[in-house]
Amino acid sequence: MNVTAKVQAESPDGAGEGDADGRWRRGATYASVTVAAILIAGKFGAYLATNSVSILSSLIDSSVDALASVITLISVARALKPPDSAFRFGHGKAEPLAALFQSAFIVGSALFLGYESLSRLFEPRPVGDISVGLWVMAAAIALTFVLVLFQRWVIRRTASLAIGADSLHYSGDMLLNAAVMVSLLLGRWTGQAFWDPLFGLGIAAFLVWGAVGISRTALDVLMDRELPDVDRTRVADLVNAHPASRGLHDLRTRSTGLGQHIEFHLELDSHLTLTEAHDITDEIESSLRAAFPNAEVTIHQEPAGLDDERLDHRLRPRRR
Repeated sequence: MNVTAKVQAESPDGAGEGDADGRWRRGATYASVTVAAILIAGKFGAYLATNSVSILSSLIDSSVDALASVITLISVARALKPPDSAFRFGHGKAEPLAALFQSAFIVGSALFLGYESLSRLFEPRPVGDISVGLWVMAAAIALTFVLVLFQRWVIRRTASLAIGADSLHYSGDMLLNAAVMVSLLLGRWTGQAFWDPLFGLGIAAFLVWGAVGISRTALDVLMDRELPDVDRTRVADLVNAHPASRGLHDLRTRSTGLGQHIEFHLELDSHLTLTEAHDITDEIESSLRAAFPNAEVTIHQEPAGLDDERLDHRLRPRRR
């Protein structure tokens, strides 16, 4: 017996991930672009009123976020396109590519901010009326908080990598805006001008740290890194739970950007008919699809005990 069965998680209408998830992904990208535009306008006015490098850092960050959000919007629209003759495995990796672009933009803005902060640290400049800056930062925190709550709900529903990277930006923005408020208040209370560029340097370092995390996650997807051990173990447990399963080997997994790909060799009794083996495989596929709704599952069936070359022995259970 040497049969391969393949199934891709689909919505009832065969649209792949499902129209509802696609709408939520697009909605999250539209929301982030809108919020970024509002924040840029408000922070630009606050910077003109205060001449604060801390507010400048927040303005730069929001500008980068706006550009990154536009890239995310485009990448999500591309990733949601169904497979075609040129891209048989779909367009899901457009999302991690967008995440890499975002991390590059973040590093560039952080370097500019670091340079500006260092220059003002050695040549301090007075900060103007901070009242406008404080009000704008408080409004930015509130608006960003609402956006992040919505994005996290969408991420839990769709597991979107690009939206996850976008949400990380805005989560950092809340801390960044709070830091700007603290720097403005410390400058007023102490009368020292160094607080403003000092916080600017700290924010630049925070941006670089976030960019490194985003790029690592994106590269894992682009380089087809295996899913976490907990997911691989879950796959093995589900397969071995079927009474007709005699084990599995050569388990290979990866993230596709929109979901996961799971592939393995399923060991079955050699006396089974083709129909019986097919039915058993369908049942195992159903359990895997329930646990990994957006996964594509490929199963190669073979007789148990077959002496062949195997790539992965770690998850092969003992014979029953």
